[in-house]
Amino acid sequence: MKKAAKKAAAEVTETAAKPAGKTADASAPAGSAEKKAAPAAGKTAPAKKAPVKKTAAKKTGSANAKKTVPAGKAAVAKKVKPADVVVPGGAAVEKGTPVKKIAVRPPGGESPTALVRRARRINRELAEVYPYAHPELDFENPFQLLVATVLSAQTTDLRVNQTTPALFARYPTPEDLAAADPEEVEQILRPCGFFRAKTRSVIGLSKSLVENFGGEVPGRLEDLVTLPGVGRKTAFVVLGNAYGRPGITVDTHFQRLVRRWRWTEETDPDKIEAAVGALFPKSEWTDLSHHVIWHGRRICHARKPACGACPIAPLCPAYGEGETDPEKAKKLLKYEKGGFPGQRLNPPQAYLDAGGRPAPPLGAA
Repeated sequence: MKKAAKKAAAEVTETAAKPAGKTADASAPAGSAEKKAAPAAGKTAPAKKAPVKKTAAKKTGSANAKKTVPAGKAAVAKKVKPADVVVPGGAAVEKGTPVKKIAVRPPGGESPTALVRRARRINRELAEVYPYAHPELDFENPFQLLVATVLSAQTTDLRVNQTTPALFARYPTPEDLAAADPEEVEQILRPCGFFRAKTRSVIGLSKSLVENFGGEVPGRLEDLVTLPGVGRKTAFVVLGNAYGRPGITVDTHFQRLVRRWRWTEETDPDKIEAAVGALFPKSEWTDLSHHVIWHGRRICHARKPACGACPIAPLCPAYGEGETDPEKAKKLLKYEKGGFPGQRLNPPQAYLDAGGRPAPPLGAA
């Protein structure tokens, strides 16, 4: 019995070593395996003579239990689960799953380098058109600029400039405004619109300045935004124009123009600030804000931009949205570009030297 077992094992080993065209079924008897290995080399055993039991692969999981494709016949590709697809951002998403679109290029298919170059060229062109660009709110100190900027919400800078002289004449310091009678302040601020809410804001921020900052306007962003009615836009106006610390002022004009120029597709002011800030050196942020806002107020209007009179028309992807006829476009120009007074009652001398005219005081004919 022992000799017979050894002989059978030797035969199985010899059979496994021969390069047969088919692998013997692991579940077949030893004698059967010997017969299936007998055909001459070069011939392939019919597939039906060596059926593979599927249960073998399930039970053992061994490589010998897998199906072997007969030699000489085309292999049928087994359906394999697709490999993961890697999308920008590093997230692996299985193929077939809806992938959220990720913007890998600037709007319009422009390369990042081309976008930076075009954006900076636009700013240079606007700097030549508006070399006297400045904040269009009248102020003499950081406190006045802070209050005027808060009041400018939902109204024009011109209306604020016509209103603040009476306010600052009566309440020149944070201590004075903090102790003011709200009803008296409301009467002064009535021309600005939303006068009740604005009264609460300017009195509230004055109290906060007195209680928390010794009556001085802080020069840090994180401190300014703690004041009532003060957000990032207001804070950057104060930092950039009262303290010389760079910041981007994202007002309605700025938002409209940077989207028309396809500098960004963002709609959230904070995201617009980040996207545009990445295109320019930090030292240019404050002047950039002035250039864009001035252009939006004078030429690139919301409803009907004066495309035919625009100095950066060759660089603008939105050219043609407004009036392109040069003569008709000139009639759409506002402020000094159209021969009209500006928004400040007391503008800088450089603006006056360039032909600008001061705005009339409140109530003037």
